[in-house]
Amino acid sequence: MGIFGSFSKAKKESLDKGLAKTKESVLKKLTRAVVGKTKVDDSVLDDLEEILITSDVGVDTTLKIIERIESRVAQDKFLSTSELNNILREEIVELLSENTSERAIDFELPESDDPYVIMVVGVNGVGKTTTIGKLASKFKKAGKKVVLGAADTFRAAAIDQLVVWAERVDVPIIKQKMGSDPASVAFDSLSAAKSQGADVVIIDTAGRLHNKINLMSELTKVKRVMQKVVTDAPHEVLLVLDGSTGQNAFEQAKQFTKATEVSALAITKLDGTAKGGVVIGVSDQFSIPVKYIGIGEGIDDLQVFDRNEFVDSLFK
Repeated sequence: MGIFGSFSKAKKESLDKGLAKTKESVLKKLTRAVVGKTKVDDSVLDDLEEILITSDVGVDTTLKIIERIESRVAQDKFLSTSELNNILREEIVELLSENTSERAIDFELPESDDPYVIMVVGVNGVGKTTTIGKLASKFKKAGKKVVLGAADTFRAAAIDQLVVWAERVDVPIIKQKMGSDPASVAFDSLSAAKSQGADVVIIDTAGRLHNKINLMSELTKVKRVMQKVVTDAPHEVLLVLDGSTGQNAFEQAKQFTKATEVSALAITKLDGTAKGGVVIGVSDQFSIPVKYIGIGEGIDDLQVFDRNEFVDSLFK
């Protein structure tokens, strides 16, 4: 069991509800694709390919899944259409498992005198601040002492929003005025977290993609300055993506993975869209594990990603 506990019945129900739009879309299309057919043939596979692509799984990942199913058809000689859902579940879970060795990407904080440092990146509007707030709540409920750092100093709204979340969750926040040096805020945040004996410090960063070179330089500077306080910081670089944007999320992932070393993904706003397939595609194409998914507006609607439960919710 990880720091945030096991996958409960309540979490499963919440996940099913959050993915309902994607599931309804996928299953309706699958049902139409196999109506009147008894076996998985080229026609069914062509339809399946279109279904996955239009669910924002992405072309490259879709082709991988189709190739895997084709191999099973060739091996088994005959696969009935009634087995298609189970086959899809198995192959997608296997694909997702290639990015992590655990059933759910949960963890125990390492034993250390220093706080565990999470640097959060992502463009404005993807739910970055909300994700930070919900993540802070999860850690606090797990008995951990959390400090937030408002290092997105380019927008007053970003600082104000994080202050609201800090007050809501009742955790300390380190901030400076708008226009301050983000690296200075990060330095102060880690220093405060260390002096207070905090377990976790979560650093917000600016979400600007108009100039990748500037973004890269800024994030590199923030990391370098943090390492003056905690030598191996950040321990995690969490990229937040808006799942409802579909293919645009792929482009954002592409840009941020070029700008910094992203180690985990949080994909938000899955409850309001039928584009849940983006979780599968982004994880596969960038070989970065999805760690959290946002499936609602409630403070507890940020879930640790469990690939088995996720795929079951889509295809069962």
